[in-house]
Amino acid sequence: MDKPLYKRVLLKLSGEALMGELGYGIDPQTLKYIVSEVIAARDMGIELALVIGGGNIFRGANVKSLGIGRVSGDYMGMLATVINSMALQDCLESFQAETRVMTALQIDAVAEKYVRRRALRHLEKGRIVIFGAGTGNPYFTTDTAAALRAMEVQAEALIKATKVDGVYSADPIENPQARFYPEISYKEVLNLDLKILDASATILCKQNNIPILVFNLRKSGELCRILNGERVGTKIFSKEQV
Repeated sequence: MDKPLYKRVLLKLSGEALMGELGYGIDPQTLKYIVSEVIAARDMGIELALVIGGGNIFRGANVKSLGIGRVSGDYMGMLATVINSMALQDCLESFQAETRVMTALQIDAVAEKYVRRRALRHLEKGRIVIFGAGTGNPYFTTDTAAALRAMEVQAEALIKATKVDGVYSADPIENPQARFYPEISYKEVLNLDLKILDASATILCKQNNIPILVFNLRKSGELCRILNGERVGTKIFSKEQV
């Protein structure tokens, strides 16, 4: 196997990725498939961190109709990400992968409190680290949490898993004529309002020159191919620095 292009990366998964064909919650077969893709990446010698959303269980921004305030809703959403993190951890460990869940909120019974130096040590030891509870603050999404943690653990790339082949000018499922971008700059993503990640997450990556790699999670082996530097998916970076 070729030497991978990256030594340490952060993988961002949406909570909805765990649903499979279900409308809610966690589909067992989908969870096992995602874990098998993560294990394959780990077996390449990659130091791997993960951030996962909670939208398959609860989305904090959509609580107004329930009579719940935004701040409480966001904390509820953070707890949903911890549930997903625990599910990933248990499934990963069923494949004999050493794993740690670290959370921005202190929940000692189920996870370690996030401490940057401890996270770095886990990664150096080859453990897969799952960061739960977002940034620990309301009004910040898990996209922003992923960018922040990528900076903190010195990841060489932020990898965004999606259900399409990369970045398009519009949703290719709704618009088959949408333009595919194999490469695009941070500035273009922001100017075109493509919403691959939240603007704040994109800006964080731009300021710290961390490439964003976008790939189709549903294609088996695609994660390993993008880590090997193959021309699949989309690369978001500062073109002017090339």
